[in-house]
Amino acid sequence: MPSSPRRRPKNRKASIALAAAELFCARGYHNVGIEDIARAVGITGPAIYRHFPTKQAILATAVDELGTSFAECVHSSDAVDVPAERLRTVLPALVRFTFDRRAVARLYQWQGRHLDPEQRELLAERFDGSVRTLRDLLLQARPELPKRDAATLVAAALSVIASPATHRAALAKTQAERTIVDCATAVLTADLPAPRSAAPRGYRPEQGALLPRRERLLAEAVRLFHERGYHEVSISDIGEAAGINASSVYRHFASKADLLAAAYYRASSRLELATSEALSDAKTPAEAMLRLVDTYVRLSFAHAEVPAVYAVESENLPAADRHRLRVEQRRHVDTWVGLLSELDPDQPAGVLRFRVHAAFNVVTDLAGSGGASVNAERTAALVQHALALANHG
Repeated sequence: MPSSPRRRPKNRKASIALAAAELFCARGYHNVGIEDIARAVGITGPAIYRHFPTKQAILATAVDELGTSFAECVHSSDAVDVPAERLRTVLPALVRFTFDRRAVARLYQWQGRHLDPEQRELLAERFDGSVRTLRDLLLQARPELPKRDAATLVAAALSVIASPATHRAALAKTQAERTIVDCATAVLTADLPAPRSAAPRGYRPEQGALLPRRERLLAEAVRLFHERGYHEVSISDIGEAAGINASSVYRHFASKADLLAAAYYRASSRLELATSEALSDAKTPAEAMLRLVDTYVRLSFAHAEVPAVYAVESENLPAADRHRLRVEQRRHVDTWVGLLSELDPDQPAGVLRFRVHAAFNVVTDLAGSGGASVNAERTAALVQHALALANHG
């Protein structure tokens, strides 16, 4: 009997975009080819071009789908009259969406850097419109808030909601969703300290004139990777920014990937030392936890580019370095979870781990966002709420 002709799925284009997005998040945009996407979907490479002219067009469709779904979640409670109740309805919808798209939600961290300017502008406009809707809802529910503070709280809550896409910790789905909803709610109901003048964050080129060559190269590499993306920066670019001939760069680093790894190791060592100093003479778990939060936030704001670059470029590390750095990151997370367990022994470690990763994502996003209403002190306060530290004095 002749076999039935194979029917092309009606949603083939969406399937291609989703498969590509998962690969982009797992491997990095530049490390994925059209043939990789085709294999993931189960078709040939040329068949991809029936639906998309370029890999960039696939990415644009994937990001557009995320933006559309995000907007649908934000407007899912438009029929509800009470603003506070609308927020309580929207948060679970956004959290469910994040878990349903956990493998691709990290695309938001790329800031559209791989899209052309017109695509980037259209997608930013859609996303910003949805964020403004959430901000206005929060202002209606909390009319005492200044508009900028409401925007900061919404940005932090969205970082909490997106955080499951930034780690691999496991937890029962219902419990994980409840944890993230509670965490985001705690952030939206937080009272922020009065704003102060924000200190300059991150490395600035004029700061590095007297640094040793190796340190200057590390600092300039991270800055350029953050501004342009790892694959758009050459060894020559880094050397020129540091005032060093390209050939001399190789006396310090064997390759651009080694330079990227060295920057992360330096940041990891800095954090480990600062953490030890912060905890060395703490008298109670609560005091130790507050010191840990302040230390982490302070370092993140002082070196804002490093966590931002790690979030989007870690797949470009050599495999051995990537594994080692992830082990070091898990060890740091374990320190936080251990202290939180002493404060709240009834909470499962998995729940606390999700809260810690949510807190980290808030710090990464806010430290890199700029804005007069965002500083280290206010970010630390939001982290305390995300971790439910306010319940422990």
